[in-house]
Amino acid sequence: MEEIVQLINKYGFPIVAACGMGYFIYYVWKWVTTEIKPVLGKAFGTLVALIDRVRMLDNDMIRLTTKLNVILEQKEKEKDNGRHNKK
Repeated sequence: MEEIVQLINKYGFPIVAACGMGYFIYYVWKWVTTEIKPVLGKAFGTLVALIDRVRMLDNDMIRLTTKLNVILEQKEKEKDNGRHNKK
């Protein structure tokens, strides 16, 4: 603690505070680049994979809906043809 007081007496509070803030900024930058950035990269990769799976499921749902609509239309046509044939 006395070292800090001596530095403030020698250089002044603004200079010591600026150096302390510079160290704090460096520490946070180093922490973000070594700890957070790799985790974000992995999370981004997982997110892209999930988005791709959701798109595939959406495409499958569209295909299934289309097939179901075609089958229902075909059944309806068969019923109509059966009605016309009976008359």
